Amino acid sequence: MFHWLEKHPFFFAVGVFVTIAFAGLIEILPNFAQASRPVIGTAPYSTLELAGRHVYIKNSCNACHSQLVRPFKSETDRYGHYSLSGEYAYDRPFLWGSKRTGPDLMRVGNYRTTDWHENHMKDPASVVPGSIMPAYKWMFTNNADVDTAYAEQLTVANAFSVPYNEPVPMKDGSTKIVKMGKNLAEARALALAEAKEIVADMKDQDVKDAVARGEIPEIVAIIAYMNSLK
Repeated sequence: MFHWLEKHPFFFAVGVFVTIAFAGLIEILPNFAQASRPVIGTAPYSTLELAGRHVYIKNSCNACHSQLVRPFKSETDRYGHYSLSGEYAYDRPFLWGSKRTGPDLMRVGNYRTTDWHENHMKDPASVVPGSIMPAYKWMFTNNADVDTAYAEQLTVANAFSVPYNEPVPMKDGSTKIVKMGKNLAEARALALAEAKEIVADMKDQDVKDAVARGEIPEIVAIIAYMNSLK
């Protein structure tokens, strides 16, 4: 067989190519599969966080902010550890972005607080002098769409086996359970309970009163989403 291949260089080259390609797939594919699995500390989004993510997308925040820290020192010094593929396991769609008019937000939950986001969304220039970001004051009066967020939870939980209501390992060795309501009423109750925790650190009285009435303004939902980005 080898003697025949030596006399037919074309088939010899094809054989070498197939062998190397097969060996490469055997070596590479398992690493890709492993890298795409959720890394420790990555948990699925709660109903309120998903509602906030929808607000983020609806207002095209991803047009000016990326969510992808590249493995360069200039980026890791500013934004923290570079992004890992497994950190996007529950992102549908990915919000990597292709332009940075504003800073990257991949790990914004590590260094910004609820009250900072509240002031920044209401009047960006008062928090970041010279900022060209517009004010998003309508988020303080518009209500978040919790129902659509819950519908997405149901879809991904059934289609992709997202571990809702299951313990997820965190980086500090603890576990986190992200609850998904058994029905829409329970999902709304869970989102409202989380919203009350958010507004406890906010100053806007109208927003506080809205949550007390059982409403969830968009600003509360998007802050919940921002706080989850770590």
